[in-house]
Amino acid sequence: MEWLLNLNRQVNAVLWGPFMVGAIILVGLYLTCRSRGAQFRYFPRMLRELSVSNVRPGGHEGDVSPFKALASAMGGTVGVGNIVGVATAISLGGPGAILWMWVSGLLGMCTKMVEVILAVHYRERERRGPMIGGPMRYITEGLGRRWRWLAVAFAIFGALAAFGIGNMVQANSVAHGLEQLGVPRIASGLVLVAMVGIVTVGGIRRLGEVAGVVVPGMIVVYLGGVAVVLATHLPYIPEALHTIVAHAFTPIAPIGGFAGATVMQAMRLGITRGVFSNEAGLGSAPIVHAAAVTDHPVRQGLWGICEVFVDTLVVATATGLAILVTGTWTLGEEGVAITMRALDAAFPGGVGSALVVLCLSFFAYSTILTWSFYGETCAAYLLGGRVRGAYRLLWLPFVLVGAMGGLAPVWGIADTLNALMAIPNLIALVALAGVASRLMRDFSSRFLP
Repeated sequence: MEWLLNLNRQVNAVLWGPFMVGAIILVGLYLTCRSRGAQFRYFPRMLRELSVSNVRPGGHEGDVSPFKALASAMGGTVGVGNIVGVATAISLGGPGAILWMWVSGLLGMCTKMVEVILAVHYRERERRGPMIGGPMRYITEGLGRRWRWLAVAFAIFGALAAFGIGNMVQANSVAHGLEQLGVPRIASGLVLVAMVGIVTVGGIRRLGEVAGVVVPGMIVVYLGGVAVVLATHLPYIPEALHTIVAHAFTPIAPIGGFAGATVMQAMRLGITRGVFSNEAGLGSAPIVHAAAVTDHPVRQGLWGICEVFVDTLVVATATGLAILVTGTWTLGEEGVAITMRALDAAFPGGVGSALVVLCLSFFAYSTILTWSFYGETCAAYLLGGRVRGAYRLLWLPFVLVGAMGGLAPVWGIADTLNALMAIPNLIALVALAGVASRLMRDFSSRFLP
């Protein structure tokens, strides 16, 4: 068994090494150039979309409002990566990692926009079911039937990966966090199974209703806590920003419990954690965006820009600044403990740590819900809509398994499957960039002054 785990680690070192990270960044750069910086050109329009009613009259197709589709997608992205991933990037790569995380976010805004545009453009109504869209649809319909094998590969990897990164790993995070507050794992697991089952049985509409409340609510609560930290350490923010920029391009020496880092470490960790956080290029979020009620694919694509902006440039950045201004990154802590110490600096009596655990738990819960829909949609593409009910039932016992046990092997296998999901998607994005650009020109001519 150990040799198999070692082999998996070696495979992941290749898949998530320079090859995959470089491919995601290069695709983001290509799409940005091909679309003439769409994420920047359309940013004001994206802000306007947030301020108007997100349910448009006129009998447009879809299952949930654009906002609920966004909230559901963010349920799968905002969470562990924004809290634990950012802390890990800084503790191993130094403050400069945040700048490279920004780079991945800025490029990822365009990648996610193109993913969503294509997902909505090529979606179709499943027989007696929800809208079905995502990489498997735009590969099949956009690249042609002879490429269906690539779509099938994505769907297989997606249906399986969901049980790891979207289910057991998240349930384990919830149970571990609540265990720190004295809640037994078995209790956390059983309650979580019940809470997940109540939502997943209702499909995409129930998911949208719950995500529309839970995700924005937890983001506001978490950002509120971080805002208190930044407000109480206001004089240190300019220095933190200077440190981020300086050490993105120069090595940083050991400080306290921090071992020091090179520029390449900062670049690799910042970009990698940014990609893990916002999932731009992975191909998962377009599956739920495809269910949105909208009159044009690009209009929903604007919400894709918003998703990455909030995830990486707002929530992850806020976490990074809180860690830097409090100096907890130099204490020699690891992972979530760094973020917990940062909030404890502003909230006495362990209140900050409890707040982090609470937010992590709800973020992980929303991730389980969203990835359930991703997984069942991939399965439905392969086997038909009738498999959705069976997939939802199978989903629940894995939640309990994840809450109860150690998951080192699951982490590794999930990382492998996520990388294998990204490869077909990135190929399709490059090949269909022209289609996305044409739809952007159509949207601009019809809806922009």
